[in-house]
Amino acid sequence: MAVSKYNPFFATEVDEFPAGLRLFQDSLSRLLSEPGQRPWSPAVDIYETENEIILKADIPDVDPKNVGIQLENGTLTLKGERKFDSHNGGKGFHRIERSYGSFVRAFSLPETVEGDQVKADYKNGVLTIKLPKKEVAKPRTINVEIGNN
Repeated sequence: MAVSKYNPFFATEVDEFPAGLRLFQDSLSRLLSEPGQRPWSPAVDIYETENEIILKADIPDVDPKNVGIQLENGTLTLKGERKFDSHNGGKGFHRIERSYGSFVRAFSLPETVEGDQVKADYKNGVLTIKLPKKEVAKPRTINVEIGNN
């Protein structure tokens, strides 16, 4: 008896498409056709000022009650969910391009962040998280005196 290897990407005699390709096509079609199940991740800008690190995340149409911010072991975790408004059962839409569902973003923070004084604000669909720096991390100016020798 001959030994043959199974390759999921090649068609068998019965299938008209390769099995692996068919599974991929089915998964992709299902992913794109179910608006409530599309994975998404909000865009984030992070910048630094003299006194703090600021993180801005675009999360329009997300209820602030569905947003969680956690700071633990030098990692800032941002979690949330944008729910699909299916009041009409999803019917009548001509196009659905926005993504819905849960998201999680995690960011490593430097040790110079003062974790007890983090503040968050949500306005016009933008979540702003302000992470103050510790006093030792702030830049200092040292004047050098030139002596007359």
